[in-house]
Amino acid sequence: MSGEPGWVAHAVWWHVYPLGFAGADTRGADREPAHRLPLLENWLDYAVRLGASGLALGPIFDSSTHGYDTIDHRRIDPRLGDDDDFDHLVRAAHDRGLRVMLDGVFNHVGLAFPRFQRALEGGPEAAWFHLTWAGGGEPSHETFEGHRDLVKLNHANPDVAAYVADVMTHWLDRGADAWRLDAAYAVPREFWAEVLPRVRRAHPSAYFAGEVIHGDYDTIVRETGMDSVTQYELWKAIWSSLNDGNLFELAWAFKRHNGYLDTFAPLTFVGNHDVTRLASRIEDERHLSHALVTLLTVGGTPSIYYGDEHAFRGVKEDRAGGDDAVRPAFPASPEDLAPYGRPVYRLHQDLIGLRRRHPWLHRGRTDVIDIANGHLVYATTDGRNRLTVALNLGDADLPLPPGGTIVLGSHPQATGTVPAHGWTITA
Repeated sequence: MSGEPGWVAHAVWWHVYPLGFAGADTRGADREPAHRLPLLENWLDYAVRLGASGLALGPIFDSSTHGYDTIDHRRIDPRLGDDDDFDHLVRAAHDRGLRVMLDGVFNHVGLAFPRFQRALEGGPEAAWFHLTWAGGGEPSHETFEGHRDLVKLNHANPDVAAYVADVMTHWLDRGADAWRLDAAYAVPREFWAEVLPRVRRAHPSAYFAGEVIHGDYDTIVRETGMDSVTQYELWKAIWSSLNDGNLFELAWAFKRHNGYLDTFAPLTFVGNHDVTRLASRIEDERHLSHALVTLLTVGGTPSIYYGDEHAFRGVKEDRAGGDDAVRPAFPASPEDLAPYGRPVYRLHQDLIGLRRRHPWLHRGRTDVIDIANGHLVYATTDGRNRLTVALNLGDADLPLPPGGTIVLGSHPQATGTVPAHGWTITA
């Protein structure tokens, strides 16, 4: 079983994409330095009121455009600020009991990465990359998933491993608590198995979660030494089962999720910076709450993507700038948010509060009690504690699961039934 730090059992992340959140230009046209990181400090109390215990930051290091084409891993992006801004943000987060997770882009770098520029000149740093010289001109380079601006690192080079370990340790020394490892699935597992123990020796309480979309999650965790990976299987099953009225898909995902919990606690989510917003994905808005209930009543370490807690909409498109709609700017303070999303925000508060009162849910297993295409009753338990959840997608009321007392529900006035298109949680 993963040896994650003890504090992770109580973690609920509020995930922010800082460049978008703070209104920076992510196309690279305007790179004028500005102190934008302090804007996030205006929102830390908001995150605490939401119920979060951690702030998960997207890329904050110097890059050419969107943060994933890194120029310098040791420098805060000038569009966001400087080291002092970072230090102040971390102190302010810690003062409120919020851990800080950074986004580590170590599979690839940007074209302006200085070592890559020197490598193009034929210097010894060419061994940091996968370069091919042909015809006497500029060499071609291996890319990340065909994106020419994202230059794949040579992870077999020990100097690259030493560099990544040094960068990770540096920012943990500066006060970060955790790392999200971007595109971890594209990096050889033996690389992480070499790097992460070096970092843990200096920071044994740090947390490492890898971005993994497909694959054998538990084997990846065992072979890399990561604490967790992103649970894309559960993400997909939640929204598609609700849209299709096929809750058998979700039940199947629960079985696989239980198996992962034997090895590690997955990083769970219903939204992030790379996918269409949940409120845009769910076809029947009455079932948005069902997705949130599911996320926050199954095992794992939940993450809430900024704006989802107010039912923000946004569709990711497969084109240049296609992520912009799901990475919007936020206003200067929470008071400036439009009021239409407040009911969804309050629901997040209620569900996160329930989870924080039941930290055993972090490793809880989920068993199906009753299922049809349009309804699902399941219990999450750690063997001593138990919550029973009923999801009703149909037009008729359902009998309330026997035993227990309703602790949360879509229709507080209902007794004895799960209302049409409603849900209940009983304990």
